[in-house]
Amino acid sequence: MNVDRLTINGGKPLTGRIELRGAKNLVTKAMVAAILGDTPSVLKNVPNISDVSVVRGLLEVHGVRVTHGVDESELILDPRNVESAHMADIDAHAGSSRIPILFCGPLLHKLGEAFIPDLGGCRIGDRPIDYHLEVLRNFGAKVEKLPSGIRMSAPTGLHGAKVSLPYPSVGATEQVLLTAVLADGITELTGAAIEPEIMDLINILQKMGAIITVETDRVIRIEGVDKLDGYTHRALFDRNEAASWAAAALATDGDIYVGGAQQPEMLTFLNVFRKVGGAFEIHEDGIRFYHPGGELKPVIIETDVHPGFMTDWQQPLVVALTKATGVSIVHETVYEQRFGFVDALVDMGATIEVHKECLGARTCRFGQRNFQHSAVISGPRKLTGADVEVPDLRGGFSHLIAALSAEGRSTVSNVGIIARGYENFISKLELLGADFVVEG
Repeated sequence: MNVDRLTINGGKPLTGRIELRGAKNLVTKAMVAAILGDTPSVLKNVPNISDVSVVRGLLEVHGVRVTHGVDESELILDPRNVESAHMADIDAHAGSSRIPILFCGPLLHKLGEAFIPDLGGCRIGDRPIDYHLEVLRNFGAKVEKLPSGIRMSAPTGLHGAKVSLPYPSVGATEQVLLTAVLADGITELTGAAIEPEIMDLINILQKMGAIITVETDRVIRIEGVDKLDGYTHRALFDRNEAASWAAAALATDGDIYVGGAQQPEMLTFLNVFRKVGGAFEIHEDGIRFYHPGGELKPVIIETDVHPGFMTDWQQPLVVALTKATGVSIVHETVYEQRFGFVDALVDMGATIEVHKECLGARTCRFGQRNFQHSAVISGPRKLTGADVEVPDLRGGFSHLIAALSAEGRSTVSNVGIIARGYENFISKLELLGADFVVEG
């Protein structure tokens, strides 16, 4: 995406309809899963986002042929000529993405070796790859750290393992699934993440021929099979994008119909949205989110792994909470550095204080580590336009919402980051009647 800066004239309600495609957090992993098949896969409802482009490039340097199907939202992924790639090529295509780590299990099965460069990602917390490396060692992989990255090998193949995660990491759970399905024997994963995107990945792997049982108390059992075929699958909608547009409707006194959004995956968000004072209507083809008038109400939120309130939901909603009458508290328990985005909101007139203490109902793993992971938002406050630089994906969209709801003119720079997870967001802003000018 070549756009770098938006100049926004705020204070205008966003109204209209936008359409969602597949979830960023599922589609990119589904593309990687195609490597495991002996035949091509067809993935539908693929969004036009930069993270998809990154994974496509990584697949292609590994010999996977990627083409479009009936339209640009359908990808055909042919893994029949998978091959090793040069570290420099992997590094060049990966950029700041952490997705290369999930290539390791499939490539170890197919080629007996895998390479990953130093990994980046949004600046919202440590997010170490230690979980991933330890998981792969449990399966029998040999891990060698090099100055340019990490080399892994499995000369005698991979075997099933018992894996216990100290925290329900989505990425580590995906790593186990993508590695265990072709491993020799049975894998038992305890402490697994069970997000809807994880369950949809399991659906895909089962279509390919995998045997996966989801038990109670975050336990997943995988019986390794000898071979997998390709899949045909329509990706789950992006619930993070849906929540972001819902928060935008609330913050701008707007009315946005989010086509493709579904109630079951949004249940926890919808409860909080209603408590704040937002209104919604559930339809077969989407959800209408709107500000019904009157005062917004303060809430206390603790982010958590599914089925709790998602960490990706809190940043956009914080903008709306600046307009609530009273004091709201948000306790972030998933990523320890996710409140860096509030500095810009304060510059725009918000009253937000961040604290090192756990200000929720329970003490979390960040409570004794000096991370500012709780926020107190006092309102209502009128935001005024300012110059803002996007720090990360969700924080960046939150800055957009703030600028759209503020009085006066704002300049939001580094907006290309937002394209990592929000398909055609500029076109969607136009559809919703936002007043802005694209620069750069």
